[in-house]
Amino acid sequence: MQFAFNLGMQNDILLRNRALGLIEQLRHRMVDPALCARHRRRPENFTRECRLRFPVLMIVLLQKSLKSLQARLHELLRQLAQGVELGRLSAGAVTHARAKLCASAFVELNQQGVLPIVYGVEHQELVRRWRGHRLLGVDSSVVRLPKSEAVAKKFGWMECFHNGGLTQRYPQGRLSVLYDLLNEVALEAHLEAWKTGEEQMAHRHLERVQTGDLLISDRGYTSYFWVWDVLSRNVHFVSRCSASSFGVSQKLYQQNRAGVSIVVKLQAPKGFKTECRKRGWPLEVTVRFVTVRLKSGELELLVTSLLDQSLYPTEEFAQLYRYRWGQETYYGRLKGRMDLDNCSGLTVEAVEQDFAATILLSNVESVLIGPATTKLAERTTARKQPAKINRALSLHALKTRLIDLLASAVPAEKVLAELTEWFQQNPVSLRPGRKVPRGSFSFARSYHYQRYVRKTVY
Repeated sequence: MQFAFNLGMQNDILLRNRALGLIEQLRHRMVDPALCARHRRRPENFTRECRLRFPVLMIVLLQKSLKSLQARLHELLRQLAQGVELGRLSAGAVTHARAKLCASAFVELNQQGVLPIVYGVEHQELVRRWRGHRLLGVDSSVVRLPKSEAVAKKFGWMECFHNGGLTQRYPQGRLSVLYDLLNEVALEAHLEAWKTGEEQMAHRHLERVQTGDLLISDRGYTSYFWVWDVLSRNVHFVSRCSASSFGVSQKLYQQNRAGVSIVVKLQAPKGFKTECRKRGWPLEVTVRFVTVRLKSGELELLVTSLLDQSLYPTEEFAQLYRYRWGQETYYGRLKGRMDLDNCSGLTVEAVEQDFAATILLSNVESVLIGPATTKLAERTTARKQPAKINRALSLHALKTRLIDLLASAVPAEKVLAELTEWFQQNPVSLRPGRKVPRGSFSFARSYHYQRYVRKTVY
């Protein structure tokens, strides 16, 4: 018991140091003139001395809320001024300022600020893995966008039909995220036209993977092109198969037996052989098929590059694939708790800025709640049901203290300590095995819910 306690204390110190390192890293980069120079649209942008400087604008966009823009600006300036009168700032000033900013500023902060902290050599002990592999989910989802012709031209219209007639149409985009399922951080995210193929977007994510990673994906990522593009980078995969994906999958579904594990050779499709020869890829690939029985009684078929049954037993694949659900809950947080589809502007630039800022903020939250997670686990060991951080509350706390976190002279230790206490309030109980039946989907009913029923809380 003493050893476990010491191990918990050591882990808590490491998580705290990682969170403090992230705060200091972001504070330094936000005011770096080089960051501004790289991500302004023209060389003369953000060169004048004014109240809405580059780092202030970045915080305004990160702190997206449902308050009126004018009220939010007033609060922001009052906090930054620390009692000194700074005058007024109009909402139009934000509109003009954000037109000068590229969304890539948030992407750089994520790629060069957050991820090196999470995966840095000094923090390798904190990186959770499965049998030595990072578990990376790749999937896409659609998101409603603000109604404007410019946004619709970029991302495309979605049309809703009810009883055979057109009821509504709205712009819609497709987002694709490469997501670390165990460490809850997004390695990369793209937002494109909603008709873009999800596998087409996923191929771009492969530039971010590392040797030994394990990619987990749902149906739609089982083509020969996808399999070999993944394997050519010394990366493993586990993908769910449909009955029509491969010839062998049809036979396995017909047998309807769980616990089957067979290794087979897949042949390149006729239309793809020329591309394989051009890329230097072989015309066949060895994969393993594994069948799993779900609690609902449905048979699930997985195809994987994990061929060694002694290292990767068949009975472990049910739990392994279950980790993919973390990507679904992540999309739920983006579009629900973080209100991704409630954009703060009607331009393409505003949509791209909000998207990149949301991805960055979600990663910052995942790192900063680390110390609170260990403390909450210690406090709730006697509970009948395990507890976890309430992500709705932690997000609200983070956005509320964002100015102190990134743009004030308040010591990082003080801000983190206060946030850690706040994060532990009103935890959520974990109920393993609980399953809510999924209803049939309708675009028209979904649009009605989002437009008239849903209550946005921040």
